[in-house]
Amino acid sequence: MALALRCLRPLPSLLLRSSSAMARGLPRAPGACPAPLLQGCRQCVQQMLLSRQLATKKAKGKGQSQAKVNISAALVEDIINLEETNEDMQAVIEALKEDFSRNLSVRTSPGALDHITVMTKDGKFPLNQLGQISQKSQQLMIVNMTNFPESTAAAAKAIRESGMNLNPEVDGTVIRVPVPKVTREHRESLAKLAKQFTNKSKEALRKVRSKSITQVKKSKNKVSEDTIWLLEKQIQQMADEAATEMDKLLAAKTKELLG
Repeated sequence: MALALRCLRPLPSLLLRSSSAMARGLPRAPGACPAPLLQGCRQCVQQMLLSRQLATKKAKGKGQSQAKVNISAALVEDIINLEETNEDMQAVIEALKEDFSRNLSVRTSPGALDHITVMTKDGKFPLNQLGQISQKSQQLMIVNMTNFPESTAAAAKAIRESGMNLNPEVDGTVIRVPVPKVTREHRESLAKLAKQFTNKSKEALRKVRSKSITQVKKSKNKVSEDTIWLLEKQIQQMADEAATEMDKLLAAKTKELLG
């Protein structure tokens, strides 16, 4: 018993030294926060984690051109909704896919004319809301404008300027649209149109990025410069990844069109 008691006597001092070492290993709360870290405000914890992440990225980035950022959306939800930003960027990509599918086919079909925008005195309308589109033969499509005869000329103009290499012919309230032969020139024309669609989508992507970065900068008086820097870098990274996906879609479509 006496031997056991002698062995246990050093324990309190050892435990004290151990707890002190653990305390030294914990990050301290920011000086502006009156509460200890473990009871501190959410903003302090947020700042601490973001600062730690910044230091990690800088350390990993030494000797590298880019260090990938991956901030938890929940951590910065009071500043910006990163999930919403990602959804907006993905929506731009999906719109590009739809443009490719609907408007860029080697063989023009009636469906390709559906969403051509026609400017009328009452505003802009999709062609399929103004006329009945049908396939007369493999070489000819018909647009019947009987319901809106006053928009016949505007519809023919919209078809001609659609970029699909179509030359409509007006016959009363009927628009005849000869289907162009699948020539090398036609394929190259479609490939150029695919590039135009992609550039237009990238412009929409840049608007999403700029809007998000502007929103982040509104919090510059509430959070540190490091936090702003990290968020801007993450948003730019998201935009770059979306642009890369668009380039891959364009490359695949161009290969399909040119054969």
